[in-house]
Amino acid sequence: MTWQARINSALDDRRAAEAFRVRRVVENGAGRFLTREGQRFCNFSSNDYLGLSQHPAIIRAWQKGAERFGVGSGGSGHVSGYTTAHHALEEALADWLGYPRALLFISGFAANQAVITALMGKDDRIVADRLSHASLLEAANLSPAQLRRFAHNDAGQLAALLDKPCEGQQLAVTEGVFSMDGDSAPLAALHEAAKRQNAWLLVDDAHGTGVMGDEGRGSAYQQNVKPELLIVTFGKGFGVSGAAVLCSESVADYLLQFARHLIYSTSMPPAQAVALSASLAVIRGAEGDECRQRLAEHVARFRQGLAALPFHSPDSQSAIQPVIVGENGRALALAQALRQRGMWVTAIRPPTVPPGTARLRLTLTAAHERQDIETLLEALHDAGE
Repeated sequence: MTWQARINSALDDRRAAEAFRVRRVVENGAGRFLTREGQRFCNFSSNDYLGLSQHPAIIRAWQKGAERFGVGSGGSGHVSGYTTAHHALEEALADWLGYPRALLFISGFAANQAVITALMGKDDRIVADRLSHASLLEAANLSPAQLRRFAHNDAGQLAALLDKPCEGQQLAVTEGVFSMDGDSAPLAALHEAAKRQNAWLLVDDAHGTGVMGDEGRGSAYQQNVKPELLIVTFGKGFGVSGAAVLCSESVADYLLQFARHLIYSTSMPPAQAVALSASLAVIRGAEGDECRQRLAEHVARFRQGLAALPFHSPDSQSAIQPVIVGENGRALALAQALRQRGMWVTAIRPPTVPPGTARLRLTLTAAHERQDIETLLEALHDAGE
């Protein structure tokens, strides 16, 4: 088989399975509304959970940061790309989340890949929740360590897998809030299972950071759990982009020596770090509390209305509200029906989710109004009939 034949075959298989991905050009993809080809949609596909991507103070902070530092960092943090803006943000994050150190990364994907790659050796074992994000599972698969997966949110099976003989170190891996089902991990039980075998727990709290817990400190803080490795990302609750790893002093020093994503990648622009510091100030303040309360009200109203509709949805109390319809074609048709009603939603299909669980992944945000939620429920009711 030639290269072109291999590529054509893979593309044909995706199209036949109604799983072919496309990108759609939009004029603005964050905030309450999304505009495409001159048409405005109420946006139920954004991860901008607190609506901070449009916050005037955060926008001004980025602009002022660019005026002071320019638009790029100029190199990796090990060369010339670690500025006072980066340092201030790391210090603030560590203080906020109660860890000795924070290290900034250009994305959550990069942070997950860097940590697992740098820490794990051939005699080690990774035990990951089977529904963990692709960045975690890909890094685990590519590492020399053995990978085992435990049933979703099953602390008992995690304990049983960790109990098996292992010559090296063990790392338990999970998300705080799962990106496709919107449910939360039982972090206390998982951490206890890990500690009994002297394993460390890594929690990717991309969808809990800023949104859950006191001052938006996330799902781990909300459950009174302090994992050895906490990954927080800034493309969701913070409304910007990037990520950080929260850890001990020694682990931070270790990652600075061995995490290739830190050593060989250009660091985030300083102006972005300035904007993230401004976003953190909003999240920690009274306005952040108001945003979280408004989001919680939207979630409660949506869950109440969805219960009366002929759709299956996991028990999610987060901003992520999946509506599982099963077949790929039905999910695509339902997404299109809602777009015809002026609502931008996304159909998620395998391999992103397990076969037979194609769904609409609806995301609610603090930027929505109550009437937006009512209109969405009405449209789902009509589509269900």
